[in-house]
Amino acid sequence: MRRLGILVSSVCLAAAALWGVPAVAGAAPAEFKQCAVRDGRTPETAKPEEVGLDSAALAAAMRIANDPSRRTVHVFRNNCLIATGARNAETGGQAWNMWSSTKSVVSLVAGIAVDEQRLRIDDPIGTYLPPGLGDAAHRAIKVRHLLDESSGMRVAVASEGITGLAQFDPNVVAQALALPIDNPPGTVWQYSQRAVDLLVYVVQQAVGEDFQAYAQRKLFAPMGIPATDYHWARDRSGNTYGYAHLVLPPDDFVKLGLLIGNQGRWNETQVVSAEYLRQASEPSPAKPCFGFLVVVNGPGCAISFPGLPTDAVEMAGMMRQDNFIVPSLGLLVSWTGVTVPGDSVSFPHDVLRAVVAAFRAPLLPDPGPYVPLPDVSVTDPMISNPDALLGALGFGPAAYPGCNLATCLGKPLAAPFGDWPPGCYLLGCIGRDPATPGIR
Repeated sequence: MRRLGILVSSVCLAAAALWGVPAVAGAAPAEFKQCAVRDGRTPETAKPEEVGLDSAALAAAMRIANDPSRRTVHVFRNNCLIATGARNAETGGQAWNMWSSTKSVVSLVAGIAVDEQRLRIDDPIGTYLPPGLGDAAHRAIKVRHLLDESSGMRVAVASEGITGLAQFDPNVVAQALALPIDNPPGTVWQYSQRAVDLLVYVVQQAVGEDFQAYAQRKLFAPMGIPATDYHWARDRSGNTYGYAHLVLPPDDFVKLGLLIGNQGRWNETQVVSAEYLRQASEPSPAKPCFGFLVVVNGPGCAISFPGLPTDAVEMAGMMRQDNFIVPSLGLLVSWTGVTVPGDSVSFPHDVLRAVVAAFRAPLLPDPGPYVPLPDVSVTDPMISNPDALLGALGFGPAAYPGCNLATCLGKPLAAPFGDWPPGCYLLGCIGRDPATPGIR
């Protein structure tokens, strides 16, 4: 699973992921310091020894984590910030593209809709789509299949994402519904970008409100994240991207990790239910290392979570925008930055191994050195398939009728990048314009 994430990074987009809930014997004793999460911008801190870690060993882990590719690094235990990266003060407030970690945020928003009984996991998506949109086979795909990436729709990770990078996509919902169905839904796991874009639209239809407005009201606002902090890109028809392009400050990204680590609770507010997070963290039938748009520590998946308990989960994005969350340990390890394809493939393993070595209560097993996995060729059709690219341009078997670069579903299209604020580019948002997203 880790190798797939690295591969997708090197071509264009990334792996995705999330959380867990089960308790583990030997978790932090009650006498260790417990911090409260904060809506503001200054998290409560603690010394490593106050939460059961060794300062010298954690410092050694941070020397590895402070790689030149990292813009920010955060380590929390029991909601207490215990270590930070060398550049955090400079970059923590700048909005940054979370790439495929966006998928995990979509799952959180979907979970809130499920909690409110506006969305049902085992409903066919046709329950929520407007009449006439998509054929019968696509409308029969269940919400669950979009959440666990088993929709059966043909995938081409890079080819699906490249048009989003250029902001050429006419309508990602129509583009998803035009992709051929190669496998019965629920039977085969394949890492689809368009399926998550389609899920965003399904949630939007289910709640009867613009997806971003709903996410702001139900997810971000309760944690003290204003809409001015971030930018969430849309296609040229106004649909919110689900597969990537949530441009969010790293200091807000860690709040999402803390929310998951606290089983969906933020102070006195249950933002998303622990029950949904429990379901989301279960290995899916088609892929034991994946849950609802999450990487989970299922059977045979420990290589992605070296030395960590079975409830370890990850939100993972291209170029390593990652939250590693272990609810049973109260642990969050988070980092953002720009990783060159092929650079230091052992980095996540090496850092997590060193963090594991810093634990004194409980003592955790040493996972040993990084073991390389075989590469998957970029010629794999799951990675690159021209039909997805041509379909976005209005040509070929993956084109939705009536959709091209000028119009889609009878409506004219906005200009590429038309919704991006001043100072925002694909990687992030930098600048002093009052309209530039970021933490002020």
